[in-house]
Amino acid sequence: MPKKGSPALGPALIILAGIFWGSMGIFVRRLSTFGFNSIQIVCIRVTIAALVFCLVLLLKDPTGFRISLGDLPLFLGLGLGSVLVFTVCYFTAISMMSLSTAAILLYTSPIWIMLMSVLFFHEKLTSRKLLALVLAFGGCVLVSGISGGGLTPAGLLIGLGSGIGYGLYSILGTVALRRYSPYTVTTWTFLFAAIGSLLISHPADIAAKISAAPSVGGLLLFCLLTALVTAVVPFLAYTLGLRSVEASKAGILATIEPMVATLIGILVFSEPMTLSSGIGMLMILIAVILLNMPSKASV
Repeated sequence: MPKKGSPALGPALIILAGIFWGSMGIFVRRLSTFGFNSIQIVCIRVTIAALVFCLVLLLKDPTGFRISLGDLPLFLGLGLGSVLVFTVCYFTAISMMSLSTAAILLYTSPIWIMLMSVLFFHEKLTSRKLLALVLAFGGCVLVSGISGGGLTPAGLLIGLGSGIGYGLYSILGTVALRRYSPYTVTTWTFLFAAIGSLLISHPADIAAKISAAPSVGGLLLFCLLTALVTAVVPFLAYTLGLRSVEASKAGILATIEPMVATLIGILVFSEPMTLSSGIGMLMILIAVILLNMPSKASV
């Protein structure tokens, strides 16, 4: 795949995406106070994001809506198999086990990305990547907290499903970017994710909860902000970054997300800072720095 953009910009965009994803807890907690369940929050997020992506593509390049019928399975995989599946699996896992265990299973995604990248894209499995992978995953475990509370075989499969679905975006997105612009990829991905979410989230109930809010306009603005901050900006940044960053490397760089989420928990929600989470954040930072160090030769 031809690489585009400056060498430094791609990793910066991936890290930016992780930072924005890390703020998701603020928005999810706020929306849950209006009575929305986790699947409905997913629906609100991806549906509004799909509308925003459509508007952006319409203004930027209306011809970008054209895709080959033969590529429909690819975009179905991105929208339903990746974005929708990983979010539904993740929120389901949260309801079945401790939050820390669900987060650890979600952040097995870099492992799946690396394995799929080697298998499908023949990426080199260097010692530097392996070391960064171990540091990043170990850091995620420490940041999330080591816990197996409530873990069942079904919960394990669903939790791993969230990690595989999360990782699948990097793989399928890399393939889609060979044929389409990042704006086309994100628009069609979220259109299919939105359609799928509307089928499982009881839209009439969402509308009823919105109409019952003390300030309908304020809630709608907050829903728009949620979509922009947790979906539009990070997914577009991540997809743009995939043009110049290997999928396996991108997956590891994105593990900065739980570190950001932990810092927000400490600074915004006054959650305690533990020694293990501090060590975990340091390990993630080392992994990110390691992947961005100039390489004189393949390691």
